[in-house]
Amino acid sequence: MKIFRSLDEIPPDFGPTIATIGNFDGVHRGHRWVIDQVRQRAHTLALRSLALTFDPHPVRVLRPDAPHSLITPLPQKLDQLTATGIDATLVLPFTSELAQLTAEQFAREILRDRLHVQEVHEGETFRFGYQASSDMQGLEALGAQLGFTVYGYAPYLLRKGPVSSSRIRTLLATGDVSRARALLGRPFTLCSHPVSGRGYGTRYTVPTINLAPYPELIPAHGVYITSLAVGTGSAAECFEAVTNIGNRPTFGADSFTIESHLLNFHPLSLTEHTTLELAFLKRLRPEARFPTPEALRTQIGKDVRQATDFFRLANLSKKSDRPTRLP
Repeated sequence: MKIFRSLDEIPPDFGPTIATIGNFDGVHRGHRWVIDQVRQRAHTLALRSLALTFDPHPVRVLRPDAPHSLITPLPQKLDQLTATGIDATLVLPFTSELAQLTAEQFAREILRDRLHVQEVHEGETFRFGYQASSDMQGLEALGAQLGFTVYGYAPYLLRKGPVSSSRIRTLLATGDVSRARALLGRPFTLCSHPVSGRGYGTRYTVPTINLAPYPELIPAHGVYITSLAVGTGSAAECFEAVTNIGNRPTFGADSFTIESHLLNFHPLSLTEHTTLELAFLKRLRPEARFPTPEALRTQIGKDVRQATDFFRLANLSKKSDRPTRLP
């Protein structure tokens, strides 16, 4: 996938295009459904398929005092968009100047003149232009005027509701990582590094890793079954884990941490710059204060046994799905 980070990076001969526009936070099943239509139409018409997204998220420019954590920060969003097979993504810098463009200016100057769109595919709730003043009906009218066709899509439904970034955000806020996984089509994952100041050497021999402070969306405080990938690419190692998110109230310290206990641990190379990818698979319990450290250790033992059973059953299921070799 080609990645353009400004309009000026787009070659003059790039296009014509079939495009979709959005924040794509999470790149969830609803996003991928529309992107699949874009990609298929582009293939049929021998054109380029393109996703147009924004950085930073418009909310952070238009309402800077309103907290807005992302499901997928930009690097992870681009990874997920790459996985869709779309030809290109334009990451358009969202500035106050861009926010001032009217719907007609955006359609004319960006969609027609710079991206050479032939078709635009959008969810039916799409809005754009200054103060989000225009909707799908307005986009269709502008398309008729400027020479491109608009296709609208009803919400993608799953589990008795629409698949949306806001719904996923609500599920994660309550710790329901299992339902969030269903809507995303993959486990919710955050990418970070080991917390600094731990004195890591060339070999790390403690089966607990604390993640560095993470500025984007995290699930509700509690204990989760997770998997932790250490490193990147072919060198990455994946560990089964139990992860605690919270302030460790049993010890009376208001010290927030994301702490993963690795179940199948072995000593490994680790530095403060090692990439960690933590995938949330199931919530075990909410955060709780225990009367004594001994009571906490007893509960941790129960958490580990539940996680061990979870992974054992998951691994058995994977083996049963493998094709049988015929004689």
